[in-house]
Amino acid sequence: MLQYISDFDVYFGPLRLFQYVTFRAGGAFFTAIILSMLFGPYTIRALRRLQTVAPSRLKGLVPEEYLDSRKDKVPSMGGVLIVLTIFLSTILWASSTNEMVWIFSGVLLLLGAVGFADDYAKVALKRRDGIPGRLKLLLQIAVAVLAVYLLDLMPATGGLLREIYLPFLKNPVLTGLPLLLAISLGALVVVSSSNAVNLTDGKDGLAAGCSIFCSLAYAVFAYMCGHRIFAGYLNIPFISGSSEVVVFAMAICGACIGFLWFNCHPASMFMGDTGSLALGGSIGLIAVLVRQELNLVVIGGVFVIEALSVIIQVASFKLTGRRVFLCSPLHHHFERKGWTETQIVVRFWILAGIFAILGMAALKIR
Repeated sequence: MLQYISDFDVYFGPLRLFQYVTFRAGGAFFTAIILSMLFGPYTIRALRRLQTVAPSRLKGLVPEEYLDSRKDKVPSMGGVLIVLTIFLSTILWASSTNEMVWIFSGVLLLLGAVGFADDYAKVALKRRDGIPGRLKLLLQIAVAVLAVYLLDLMPATGGLLREIYLPFLKNPVLTGLPLLLAISLGALVVVSSSNAVNLTDGKDGLAAGCSIFCSLAYAVFAYMCGHRIFAGYLNIPFISGSSEVVVFAMAICGACIGFLWFNCHPASMFMGDTGSLALGGSIGLIAVLVRQELNLVVIGGVFVIEALSVIIQVASFKLTGRRVFLCSPLHHHFERKGWTETQIVVRFWILAGIFAILGMAALKIR
């Protein structure tokens, strides 16, 4: 929206800065931080007034000594602040004529709505698991399929979505995939990413902090893919218009930083599924757009490890009757091993930063 201010640069030269996506991405970043910091206290007070305290998912599953009674008084559903902050910052600074911006904003809001329904069931109906798991998964799949299909319809991305790229390789390893298969693979990435972030959201600041590194890494990929010269030099697909997604990615980064101010230990509010499903799905869709879905395994390494720990734990218990980890997701395992919450979160942040750097190395090492 603010891009149109550049039309008045004849009256004041510096206004031409609004033409540049890098300037607007920075604007979205700082706007998201400021909005989060301004409205964070109001959000916390509103959530407390509405008594949005969700029952612990671990209650009855682990010994009481591993449960922090203070968290039972912390309001959930703080993801409303994240979703609205990202949306407002994106609409304010991104080009309103770019269809990708609206697709990504729609996914953010729709997955946020799914998470909101799940959180509402936990808070209002006191269901520990929220809405039925199958219904939640079905809604996520529907949103993901629609988003990937809309991207496939766009001239700039249609052919690319039917190609499979591997990190560190210049050329696609598979081309000409059938439409149904291409959409299915893209939707799988979005849904998997959405749920992986959701599983990671179990410690104060853990999911928000790791999302900062992921969104920064994919902001770089989106910028490079949207710049014809850089894309040609780095041997990555050129995607016209994808540079506007940088604004969206930086809004995610800023919103997570602002939310972290209130979510760091001891947290004043939790994001709940409202925030985690929206964040994960949005990051996954960026990975699909820039054809770096498999690189998400590296860049989102912490999320992948957390999700795998749950899969391994469930599979092992069903097949052998034994548990591989003391508790899953993995952060609860280390909690049982004696790590403090701060140790777990900071160490996972460090890993998230390392994974993001390794993933971005794929830009040059090809």
